[in-house]
Amino acid sequence: MLPSQRALFDIPPDVAYLNAAAWSPLPRATQDAARAAVARKGQPWKLSPDFPETQHARARAAAAALIGAQAHDVALVSSVAYGVAIAGKVLSVERGSRVLVLENDHTSPVLEWTARAEAQGFAVEAVPQPADGDWTAAVLEAIARPGAAPVALASISSVHWSDGGLLDMQRIRDALRPLGAALLVDATHSVGVLATDVKTLDPDFLVFPTYKWVLGPYGRAFVYVAKRHQEGIPLEQTAFGRRDVRAESPVYFADTRYLPDARRYDMGERDHFISMEMAAIGIEMMAAWGADAVIERLSALTRRIADGLAASNALRPDDRFRAPHILSLRFPNNALGDVIAKLAREQIYVAPRLGRMRISPHVYNDEADVDRFITAVTHAIA
Repeated sequence: MLPSQRALFDIPPDVAYLNAAAWSPLPRATQDAARAAVARKGQPWKLSPDFPETQHARARAAAAALIGAQAHDVALVSSVAYGVAIAGKVLSVERGSRVLVLENDHTSPVLEWTARAEAQGFAVEAVPQPADGDWTAAVLEAIARPGAAPVALASISSVHWSDGGLLDMQRIRDALRPLGAALLVDATHSVGVLATDVKTLDPDFLVFPTYKWVLGPYGRAFVYVAKRHQEGIPLEQTAFGRRDVRAESPVYFADTRYLPDARRYDMGERDHFISMEMAAIGIEMMAAWGADAVIERLSALTRRIADGLAASNALRPDDRFRAPHILSLRFPNNALGDVIAKLAREQIYVAPRLGRMRISPHVYNDEADVDRFITAVTHAIA
């Protein structure tokens, strides 16, 4: 099993940080790169002419490798919302159709469509949070519901952020395909931890940021765009999104045709000398460990928590339906109360999410963190 990677992070021994699903600490190597990048921006005359493109290529290739994509099928963007906005501009959602989202899903894969629904004449349907935790069955039921308007798009997270519910995206994709419906995946809580292969899944769009599970900074995200959607008009009109608009050339607007792939969708001002390399480092670390080794480690930690709290009154989702790296606990009679604040006073950090306690360990956690958490929760809820 992959051992704890705590030594690679700046985490004191008395801190049990079990909140990767909110934001992850930066590895020491990433912090070092950030400091060097700030200094580099302080003396930009030292940058070689090919430096920005080298950074872009490195980050794009790293992100693509993590999801089984080709590098030019990935655009460099700032956030999941930016990636979904690209899809909103490129996809044509027919009037009278339905766009499926998940109840209480994060805002990014939802609000783009609610903002467009009235003007474009389609309905946004939120699949209700299932009582048994089986999000996959709930989505499949919504897709196939007799008498309902046709589904044009499912814009959903692969793991629900609040309860850790894991969706079988392949089954959902297979149900959408005969209908000619598109699939947009917010893969925030899966890429880097759960094996992801866009060649097999064939989503229309798949988006993920770097500040959570892939150990990177804020303001960096990547969107995979299927080749069938790589001829759209991007959100921003940029020189680098065109084939030959270069300041160093004798003719500036030499060729204003868009690039023939997902690079045309790159965000404006993408030359982030600081955060681009930081994003690449975290992604490369995750790839080096491998999804199988990472999930083996994290699922062992969440199972240890579940077993350690088996005698308590904490209610947890069926293991069949939850992501193995996220454990959400609900306490009867809203007994959660100030338990999370009590834990924080002991330097044990988890998150309150929609009436649940969400625990999300990462590779920097060890068994001592988990055992401290179990003991502290048991005392706090007693």
